[in-house]
Amino acid sequence: MIEEGEHVHQDFKFAITDSKKIARSLAAFANTEGGRLLIGVKDNGKIAGVSSEEEYYMIEAAALMYCKPPVEFTTVQWKDFGKTVLEIIVEKSELRPHKAPDKDGRYKAYIRVNDNNIVANSVLQKVWKKKHVPTGSLITLNKAEKAILTYLHDNPKITFSRFCKIAHIPPYKAEKILVNFVSMDILKMEITEKVTYYYANPDLNLED
Repeated sequence: MIEEGEHVHQDFKFAITDSKKIARSLAAFANTEGGRLLIGVKDNGKIAGVSSEEEYYMIEAAALMYCKPPVEFTTVQWKDFGKTVLEIIVEKSELRPHKAPDKDGRYKAYIRVNDNNIVANSVLQKVWKKKHVPTGSLITLNKAEKAILTYLHDNPKITFSRFCKIAHIPPYKAEKILVNFVSMDILKMEITEKVTYYYANPDLNLED
């Protein structure tokens, strides 16, 4: 696992000194595709080891006290030349979004992008909220909706700002359309650390 390095499903922590900071990693894994923390491993992959009992209680505080709603996790202890590495396993959650405090104590929903935790954008958060509502959605294909579908028929992806520009609509209308299309699986999201792209679900035929 250590040889894999840090990635979207794995993070190294030399030690836990701040439960609130760890809460952001736990929430990000739960909000994305799940993952694991390896506690007692330096950024360069060297094993430093931990005092597993103390580290466990700080993880528990992060998951139960500083994640809203709480994040479930399991643990595995690994021994290597007398040193202990604590593996914290978090599954993808059906209770998304989980929120954790930022540096100023404000609770935000984090997701995992590559090997970083970033704040989920408004579209994704509203998609999560919409998927918790059992009722279906009805979309009328007006000029703006047709504009994005036509654009994505000829182009691989589009940004939020580009959509607003080609459809000649304000951001709040663009956001509502994107939330509906993503919720109905018509569009997919490609989230990077700097910008989010929207692209057509390859399993659908936009000409239909």
